[in-house]
Amino acid sequence: MSGVEELDELIARLERAAEQLRSGELSSDAAAGMVEDCAALATQAASELEQLTQAELSAPPPGQDTLLSSPGQDTLL
Repeated sequence: MSGVEELDELIARLERAAEQLRSGELSSDAAAGMVEDCAALATQAASELEQLTQAELSAPPPGQDTLLSSPGQDTLL
């Protein structure tokens, strides 16, 4: 599963949990457990988003990698 797909899955799980919490059908203990699960899911989502952001920032802009790695070209002038 790609990073974006993983992030989408985490978001969907958080949305389903929010629906259950809003329904009012959970006991206090179940709701507390769900809140803890949501915190863990949010932490995972933040980590996944951080990884995606870092991967995007470390990739050279389109065409830049070709310019910098052209064989036999030591200078840009």
